[in-house]
Amino acid sequence: MTKIFKISGFLAALLMLFGLEGAIAPAQASKIVAKIDISSQRMHVYKNGRKLYSWRVSTGRGRYRTPTGSYRPTIMKRMHYSSKYNNSPMPYSIFFRGGYAVHGTNQIRRLGRPASHGCVRLHPKHAATLYHLVRRNGRKNARIVIRH
Repeated sequence: MTKIFKISGFLAALLMLFGLEGAIAPAQASKIVAKIDISSQRMHVYKNGRKLYSWRVSTGRGRYRTPTGSYRPTIMKRMHYSSKYNNSPMPYSIFFRGGYAVHGTNQIRRLGRPASHGCVRLHPKHAATLYHLVRRNGRKNARIVIRH
């Protein structure tokens, strides 16, 4: 371990000597933003401002509202079972406000219209893609933005 630090220090000194200290920058995590539009029932996923995906979702129906606002993911669970709604499976859950989460659903036919108890539902493949994207880049580098 100390050899690594000695080599790193030597390399840094060498780069500074030649005026190239900015040539090797530490890798930075990407900024991930999942924008959910309740009125269109769509999610658009951006990485560093570039749109990667656009998917159908289901948000809260009737008296079950999906909260609007901008959130950071709080908890991520590969598989979660709802303690509130009959142990319903919630694969690839990204919780953002209390019990509210973005997660996969087996009710794929209902995507594109309000159908949930307030969570944001996605096709399981899309939920997995988002989950791994956020996991790879870190929760602190992700936002979930929900608007009407």
